[in-house]
Amino acid sequence: MHREGITTEIHDWTMIKASSLIENQNVIEIDGNTPVEQACNVLIDNNISSAPVYTHVDPEANKQAIHGGKTYDGFFDYADVIAYILLVLRSTPEDESGSLEIRDIVKRALQGKQVPVSLASDLSQKNPFYSILPEATLISAVEEFSCGTHRVCVLKPDGQIKGILSQSTVVKYLYENKHQFPEIDAMMNKTLRELNLGQTDVVSVNADSPVLDALSQMSKYAVSSVAVLGHMGVILGNISMTDVKHVLKSYHHRLLWDTCFQFVSLIRNQQGIDDGQDRLPVFDVRLDTTLGFSIAKLLATKSHRVWVTDERDRAIGVVSLTDVTVAISAVGNEPKVE
Repeated sequence: MHREGITTEIHDWTMIKASSLIENQNVIEIDGNTPVEQACNVLIDNNISSAPVYTHVDPEANKQAIHGGKTYDGFFDYADVIAYILLVLRSTPEDESGSLEIRDIVKRALQGKQVPVSLASDLSQKNPFYSILPEATLISAVEEFSCGTHRVCVLKPDGQIKGILSQSTVVKYLYENKHQFPEIDAMMNKTLRELNLGQTDVVSVNADSPVLDALSQMSKYAVSSVAVLGHMGVILGNISMTDVKHVLKSYHHRLLWDTCFQFVSLIRNQQGIDDGQDRLPVFDVRLDTTLGFSIAKLLATKSHRVWVTDERDRAIGVVSLTDVTVAISAVGNEPKVE
């Protein structure tokens, strides 16, 4: 796959400019004064999982302000939405928590006042604002991702955002262009076992647990999704942080008290309605699955992690995009053979 700014003659992927992967990107930004409720709508309406949050400042009063009188405070994403919901629910009397719509809960937080999204930005402590310059190389971005960062902003010379480079964008590019890069191609053909991947502890919930428990687990362990387990640990489905939009966009706050299995079923049905097709759960691999096949499943499900199961379909591990970037970073930093 050829992309603008990337020549097919380059065989050293580490020296590719990170900015070449984000050409013509339409960056959605959120004013820090926007109420949290409206900020949630921005994510839902634009079908994005995160957006940078900015604050207007007086350039004369603050020399750190970028061109246009804006400074960036951080990102607002579904991890922050979950952290905010949990914070509000835990401060709400039990007999009243189920009577308020989720959007109303968010809106009435802090004694009924509207809460600016700048306060909720990075409430999850998972998405601080990281930036790189347009000339930064791909390996520098991968090294940042291997530390757990999910996305970085590529800045223009004037400090404005040129685009947002994510873990998934880089992994997708290297996967689709692996034949141009021999060391990447070789790594893709190795199994998870050979690469020592897929043996991370599984964060899970029981199928009959309420959805709220799944959100709590994601927040507690700082992960983007949890496995839904049935009898004998058999994996039945997956709930990710972006699934919270199904709760928010239709005032379906009662879904938080549905069972995880009911919620997974609802999501699959909704995806079928939205896409016009039935989606099968393709979220598991084995330790002897190749990295390339595992990445193909990650990309197909637009997920940040894929579950590793044994011959009895029991969840025994997980491979996340961060794990993949750690492996890629290791390959990129190996001494080049002349």
